[in-house]
Amino acid sequence: MLKITSRDNQKIKLAKKIRDGKFSDLIFIEGLRLAEEALRSELEVHDILFTENFSKTGRGKAFLQKAGKFTVSEVSENVFDSISDTKHSQGVILLSSKPVTGKNIVEARLQNIEREFPLLVLLHQINNPSNLGAILRTCEAADISGVILTENSADVFSPKALRGAMGASFRLPVWDEAAYFEALDWAKEKNLISVCADINADKSYTEIDWKKPRLLIFGSEARGLNEREREKVDESLLIPMENDVESLNLAVSSGIILFEALRQMKK
Repeated sequence: MLKITSRDNQKIKLAKKIRDGKFSDLIFIEGLRLAEEALRSELEVHDILFTENFSKTGRGKAFLQKAGKFTVSEVSENVFDSISDTKHSQGVILLSSKPVTGKNIVEARLQNIEREFPLLVLLHQINNPSNLGAILRTCEAADISGVILTENSADVFSPKALRGAMGASFRLPVWDEAAYFEALDWAKEKNLISVCADINADKSYTEIDWKKPRLLIFGSEARGLNEREREKVDESLLIPMENDVESLNLAVSSGIILFEALRQMKK
């Protein structure tokens, strides 16, 4: 086992570059729970960096035993703090290959899907990585068949988005960097009925028939969908609200709608 005490160590320099998104094929995974999810998801892990304090905890010891086949390095506390992306680090970081993404990944899931009514989610220019991660976690919990993320959205594999998703992004089929109109044309080819959240819609989310193959679309937190983008969508829905509340956090809205869809599909 390597012991690292210098910030000039090549592994430390590499970790910083991966943390800052300078490698398109590598991801920076920080925190015990997320590291455990990475091992459970069978990611291609290249390096595990941890502190002495982490190795002395019960869960830390158990994790390092599971990680025996990987390259592990003990890093001094001050050097570890220099690469951490959190204020209160738990003392463990994984450097891993990024999961494979793309249209073909989502198509493969559709071809092998077990559920009768496939439901996919399209996220259009979602800018907040924590929001994005929370939505992905909700998608996995609601058994969504795949997620499409359009161009100019937050990086689904940035450290903040990974923490918000808590492992979901390791397992969900993701098509990222998609062109919005190309994705809608693709959905139509796959016989998916597109539906978007729209404050001016006539139907509540509970009135939508979710026992049909669908693509559920959410626009950006700040702008939603523009008129041309909405015109391309087959149906729209809203979440009725009381007390003159105009909107909800995007992650909250996605949870409300997706679990109504799941409820209907299980009836």
